[in-house]
Amino acid sequence: MRGLYSSIIITVLGSLFFIGWGLDELVEYSTEDKVTETQGTTIYRHLVDGLTNELSTLDNSLLSKRVSQFQQDYQIETSLASSKKIALPSSLIAQLNQQGGLLLASSTNQYLLKNIPQHPEFLLRLELPAEAIVDDNFNFILTLILYVSICVILILWLFPLTRRLYLLNNAAAKIGSGQLDARIANSRFSYIKMLERSFNTMASKIEQLVADNKVLARSLSHDIRTPMACLRFGIEAALDSQSIEKKNSYLTRMDNELTRMEEMTSIFLDYASMERQALKLNKTQTNITALITSAIDDCQVLAEQKNITVHLSGDNTISYPLDYHWSYRALVNLISNAIGYANSEVLLTINDNNQLLTITVEDDGKGIADDKLAVIFTPFVKLDADRSREQGHFGLGLAICSKVMDWHQGSINACNKNQLKGACFTLDFPK
Repeated sequence: MRGLYSSIIITVLGSLFFIGWGLDELVEYSTEDKVTETQGTTIYRHLVDGLTNELSTLDNSLLSKRVSQFQQDYQIETSLASSKKIALPSSLIAQLNQQGGLLLASSTNQYLLKNIPQHPEFLLRLELPAEAIVDDNFNFILTLILYVSICVILILWLFPLTRRLYLLNNAAAKIGSGQLDARIANSRFSYIKMLERSFNTMASKIEQLVADNKVLARSLSHDIRTPMACLRFGIEAALDSQSIEKKNSYLTRMDNELTRMEEMTSIFLDYASMERQALKLNKTQTNITALITSAIDDCQVLAEQKNITVHLSGDNTISYPLDYHWSYRALVNLISNAIGYANSEVLLTINDNNQLLTITVEDDGKGIADDKLAVIFTPFVKLDADRSREQGHFGLGLAICSKVMDWHQGSINACNKNQLKGACFTLDFPK
């Protein structure tokens, strides 16, 4: 942070210095050899008039002596100049005869020139004293106060920014060291609120991704041991068996185990790659009723096998922007899951209001235990031990539904309070 403070302060102070220096040079150049009328100049104009009038009454031989006497009497610097040696434009020569004379400036000071009425060959030159010297120490103190004030203002302005950047850096370091729950607390004095929100969102996604991968690794390593043990046993049994029929039986069992392993691995890898799918969502205006009807039709064979009736209730004209493929897949998961647990009926309802589009999927089954409602959307969690992985149930259906709703900035919730007295899943899409 010291580098940020230093760079900004050096830039501002350097700019002020060079701008001030340039302005000083410009002012000095613009006023060089320029005459400046002041109240003191008016007094000296009257004085030069009186001196030239006095010199007019003297002979030429006495002019120099009297001019020297002026310096002693009046403490001023005067001298005689030859009018023939003064090169001036005609517009200025005329001013030599006017009251107050001609005011000119040299590189060191200003002076007055005035014709002596009875002696036109001479001019009286009166040097004007230099202006009072300004206290340089006072100017230095004022300049120092200006720069220090600017530095203080910059530091006060930068402090909230550097503090938030420091906290952001600490949070990133914590995440890098494995503390994935590190976040930036909100502050109304932050200049980088958008960056902080993006960082927190990124951190949450990283934490979720790592957690999913850990669960995936644990589940895969656990579930793959059983078919591998079966394969090992089948190979050993087939090698030891002398009967062709038994060998074929063992080979058939091993083939079934390999098929289950292939299916399980494929499903696990598909779930692990789902986060990449969020970047490829194709949201289009979709007729919600048509989407749900299509999902029900896809599950109709399963419903007929279990003698389950599936109903849809709601508005037929609702349109909403969503990704058709993943929303369809989520609905199929929920409907097939409800059919699997229902006794005789599954009901889907569409409710549209000014803030939410709500889709509910409920059944008349036994429902979900209250202590399990918080974990049913966790990957690889199966509440029913009878639904084994050998039957193709891996505990990923509801986890996929939860991810799809997250991609649509919506939510999914489960409860047991509904019309059919079984489990009820609610999908809320924001409008």
